[in-house]
Amino acid sequence: MEPVAPSRKSSLSATTTRWFGTAAIASIGMIVGGYLLGDGLLRAKEAERSVTVRGLAERDVTADLATWTISYSASATDLGEAQGKVRSDTQAIEAFFDGLGFPDDALQPTGANVASYTNRGVTTYTVRQRLSLRTQDIERAQKAVAQQFDLVSRGVFLEEGSGMSYTFTGLNDIKPEMVAEATKNARASAQQFAQDSGAGVGAIKDATQGYFSIEARDGDGGGWGKSDSPYKKVRVVTTVNFSLD
Repeated sequence: MEPVAPSRKSSLSATTTRWFGTAAIASIGMIVGGYLLGDGLLRAKEAERSVTVRGLAERDVTADLATWTISYSASATDLGEAQGKVRSDTQAIEAFFDGLGFPDDALQPTGANVASYTNRGVTTYTVRQRLSLRTQDIERAQKAVAQQFDLVSRGVFLEEGSGMSYTFTGLNDIKPEMVAEATKNARASAQQFAQDSGAGVGAIKDATQGYFSIEARDGDGGGWGKSDSPYKKVRVVTTVNFSLD
């Protein structure tokens, strides 16, 4: 007896069933994948809801250290004469600062040198001396600068660069308060932005502290530069990234 071949209708029905099954699985996969992708994008979008702003803090301070390098010189064709003039100038400078009430150890020698040149057979010697004043008495230092021409009237030749320099050394003491102030200022800016966009300000996501700068409070100090004035302005700018609710 010959085997009976399955009917064409039965074969077509099985193929159709397999096709629908595969399509159904693919559809479910696409739906699930689409949901997960959409949910992931939504969460990513929510995570990106943030605003980056800058906060500024400034503070006026007064220098707490004054330094003055005093350079002076004397020239003569006789080395002993030039040296004698420098010794006389040194005594005049010491008397000047003593008269202003500075302690003896406030003024210290920092260097000396001798140079010579010969012109038409005549040798000229130049003796240079440097003294350094270091004090935390800013008011007394200002008086010394105001009266420095008294040294000139005593015959002391002050060379260029003999200027008072004022420094503020207490930066570390005010850093925490200034950073907090700058952050508070940044949050106020972020709140204004959030209010305009109908959102709320959340926690800090990240922040970067800028460099602290110390400049003359009034312009460039009116003299040699920012170190010429005892009145300083400390400034810092922070960059803060806030999340938005």
